[in-house]
Formats: sequence, C-alpha cells, structure tokens
Amino acid sequence: MDVISVIRTKRDRGRLSDEQIDWVIDAYTRGAVADEQMAALAMAILLNGMDRAEIARWTAAMIGSGERMDFSGLARPTADKHSTGGVGDKITLPLAPLVAACGAAVPQLSGRGLGHTGGTLDKLESIPGWRAALSNDEMLAVLGDVGAVVCAAGDGLAPADKKLYALRDVTGTVEAIPLIASSIMSKKIAEGTGSLVLDVKVGSGAFMKNLDDARELAATMVGLGTDHGVRTVALLTGMSVPLGLTAGNALEVRESVEVLAGGGPADVVELTLALAREMLDAAGLPDADPGRALADGSAMDVWRRMIRAQGGDPAAELPRARETQTVLAPATGVLTALDAYAVGVAAWRLGAGRARKEDAVQAGAGVELHAKPGDRVTAGRPLLTLHTDTPERFAYAEEALADAVTVSTTPGATPPTPPIILDRLA
Repeated sequence: MDVISVIRTKRDRGRLSDEQIDWVIDAYTRGAVADEQMAALAMAILLNGMDRAEIARWTAAMIGSGERMDFSGLARPTADKHSTGGVGDKITLPLAPLVAACGAAVPQLSGRGLGHTGGTLDKLESIPGWRAALSNDEMLAVLGDVGAVVCAAGDGLAPADKKLYALRDVTGTVEAIPLIASSIMSKKIAEGTGSLVLDVKVGSGAFMKNLDDARELAATMVGLGTDHGVRTVALLTGMSVPLGLTAGNALEVRESVEVLAGGGPADVVELTLALAREMLDAAGLPDADPGRALADGSAMDVWRRMIRAQGGDPAAELPRARETQTVLAPATGVLTALDAYAVGVAAWRLGAGRARKEDAVQAGAGVELHAKPGDRVTAGRPLLTLHTDTPERFAYAEEALADAVTVSTTPGATPPTPPIILDRLA
C-alpha cells in the first residue's frame, strides 16, 4: 500500500477500498503519511465525495486510532448533543445541566472556537477557576456525582481526527461533508454515549449555508450513529441570525445563567428545551419535563454543582471588557436582517475568537445585541455594543458589520420571524 495510489484513486473519482482507508488513517496517525499528502487526499475527497460505505469505514478507522470510553457502569442512561457551530450558540451551557436535572447523564465533550464560530470551552473558561482538561476517571466521577460534565476530549480519543481536523482547517477542506461527518461522529462514538442529538446549523453563520447541504450532512451523521449502535437524531436549526442577544465568551455565560434562572432570550430557551426533549426521549426518559426543571431551579442547582466540580466558582464575577463602543441604528423602522456571519466575524475581530488554534481569546470580548429582526429600532439609538480589551480592534469589527444590518422604513413592514427548527431527521 502506498499513499500516492490512495490519492490517485480518489483524485480520479474512484472508490477507496476498506484496506486503503484503514491503511491511510493508521499511517497518517503514525506520521508515515505526510501532511501535504493527506491534504491532497482531503481535497480530493472534498471535490469528489465519498459513498456511505466509504464514510462509514473512514469513521471506523478514526475511532480505531484511539481508545473508547465506557459509561455502562453509570446508574443513568447517557445522552449527548453536538452542534455544528454558529454565532451566539451557547446552548450547551444551559442544556447539559438541564438534561442532567431530568435524570440523564450528559458526557459533553466540547471544543474551542475557530474563526467566526464560538467554542463552548472558551466560554466556560471565562468562569474563574473552571478547567476543561479532565482525566477519564475525573470525567466519570463528575458524571456519577453531578450527572453532567463539559470538558475537552482527551488525546487518546480518535487521535486521527484531532490531527486531520487541524490539517483541514488550514487547507480549505473544512466544508467536505464526508470529513465533517466522520470527524464529529468518530469522537462521539468513541466517547461511548448511548444516544446523540445533533444540532445541524443552517444559514449565513453556519458552515452549511443551505438546507440541502445541511440535510445531507445530518442524514450522513444519523446513518453513521445508527450503524454504530448509537441512537441518533438530528435537528436542522436556523443560523442566519445570531442565537440570543450575545456573541462572545463571558457575555454568553451570563446569558446562559439567565436562561437557567428562568429568563433569557426566547430563541435560546426554545432551542434549549427542544434539544432537551430530544435528548431525554433518545435516552429513554420521554416523560421527563425539562420546562419544569428550568422553572423550579433544579437545572440551576446542577449548573452550580457542575461548575464547582471542575474547579470553577459559579458565584464569581465574570470578566468584563475594558472598552465598549456602540453601533447605532442607521434609520427608524423595523430591523429586517442582522447577519449572523458578520456578527460572528465582528466578535472574532474584537478578540472573542481565534484565527489559529494556539491564539489566546479575550474572556470579555464580543458583541451585544439590543434588537433582533422584527423589532422596531430608532435612528441614532444603540443597536449593538462592541466589547474588547483592545480598542484598536473596534474599527475592524465595525468594518465586518458594514452590511450586516437592514432596516425597513416602510410603514407596517414586519418580517415573519424565521423558525428556529427547520427539520428533523432520525
């Protein structure tokens, strides 16, 4: 077996054999296949695709590159959720303790932000003392005691994916549906959860810009989960407008705590409850009532215990940016569009995100929204507030927002509110 023949097979629109896939994943993980060679193969996959059998074998090979976790000793059924990434997507923060409060165990392995999409671990690290890195034993202990844990995947879990993910990011191959699906599902299957709910984002602020591509990705991932014995459901959800009223790290933690306290933006609450119901049903707990767990404070209790279990102080003051600047409404009328991608790029440029994995992020940086599409706005009044520790970033953030806002001055114009949940696949 040699890597050139594997690259040529896919370059020429051929089908990779099981033996080719097993060999190339193993050889790349060991360092016997160079980054530039795997980059060529990834581009060939992006351009020419893979069939379901190829994707399934590729996923299995990545799972087989490392260890698998086992939660069978837990007293509760396990349920996990994965989002394909968006702007203001803080849903994991209230969701994990909410589902745990309803009786499931939630082993939530999360990631960091890159580019315009935020990362759950970056958000939680804005809480003083909280730590993302837990050993497998620590993770199991928190799950057994609290019922929910949010942490980074260990180095032993699908190491082939960790290496390939970094390569895809710098070679323009992130959008390849076979590679997205196998990346997500190899980690989730190796993690050992019994059921999985996927939140596949669609729109300008998502990796999948249109419904057909999102549906293809969702169907591929549901098939992979099912084939590996994991009960898997996918919701396709809108990401043309930011979720909630904040995009940043500490800003989103504050908003998540508001949701756990029984308040928070309606769209965040709606999606949190919808995903919670799917997770509980998939875990065999269809009669649990997540709405009640939000209202009676039990979800908030689990949140505090979860944060403390990972070294954080849930009562500590969250970081705030040293500088703020407002963006004013350009006209009086109805806000008809607020582009999620532009807001995400602005938050990134303010310091909330990173261009490279090794970059640091600012805990307090981000964008605060004072209106959402459908709201009336007044010319010269604050529409957005920009937060950063480095004020020289304001100009770059405002540049990103130049065409993000549309205000209709037509009397009586009120755009229909786009639905949050667009489709469901199981």
